[in-house]
Amino acid sequence: MDTTIRLSAALGIFCLMIYWEYFSPRRNHYINRKQRWPVNLGLAGFNIALMRFSLGGVAYLSAVNATEQNFGLLNRLDMPEWLSIFISILFLDFAIYCQHIIAHKWTWLWRLHQVHHTDLEFDATTAVRFHPLEIFISMIYKVLCINLIGADPEAIVAFEIILNGAATFNHSNINIPPAIDKKLRLLLITPDVHRIHHSMLPEETDSNYGFSLSCWDKLFKTYIAEPREPQKTMAIGLSPFREIDELGFRQLLTLPFKPLRKR
Repeated sequence: MDTTIRLSAALGIFCLMIYWEYFSPRRNHYINRKQRWPVNLGLAGFNIALMRFSLGGVAYLSAVNATEQNFGLLNRLDMPEWLSIFISILFLDFAIYCQHIIAHKWTWLWRLHQVHHTDLEFDATTAVRFHPLEIFISMIYKVLCINLIGADPEAIVAFEIILNGAATFNHSNINIPPAIDKKLRLLLITPDVHRIHHSMLPEETDSNYGFSLSCWDKLFKTYIAEPREPQKTMAIGLSPFREIDELGFRQLLTLPFKPLRKR
């Protein structure tokens, strides 16, 4: 049931963003969707199938077990359920922010995470362009965080929906009026904010690590409000891969095991 709810919400948000991108895009794409989408969506399908038959549902089950065994910080404190859910979501949001920074700073994790950044365009399908080993490591990390905090099972369902929905939203190529974007980014990571993180410039790639709330980047001084180049023309991706039109599915799977290219 947990998996069905999460996948239904993720698919609904994805379809909405794709529809919005088509009728009101922020940028003109120079690489055809027919080149990129089979690769990105192929990776997504492969990862979903892999998780379904391995660690699928383990985050929710970990929360259920922590609750039943009275394990984790929140399960040892007397507080209303709504507050426990709120703290769980906030903690996990911060944990993913920290994980994202480590994925950029630690070479072995960057080898995996670079797969996400080799996309030379930026749209909703970029949100699902991840190496399966990174998905595995991310799930293990998440389970450790869930057990540490003693997260409420309902919070896990809500968090997973927020995680997938926010990632799809802030990777989308949707056109949001500047006045509205300015207000949204006071709280949330908007596409214009996260697009900077996908800039070809290393100092911009190493910024804006948040996936949902903008407060972490602002608090820890990793926030950049505007890119050096205009949003509509800034170069996306990693410079060593810009001479390649698009990496194929097999190339992305083997990329982490090849010599690391300097940015």
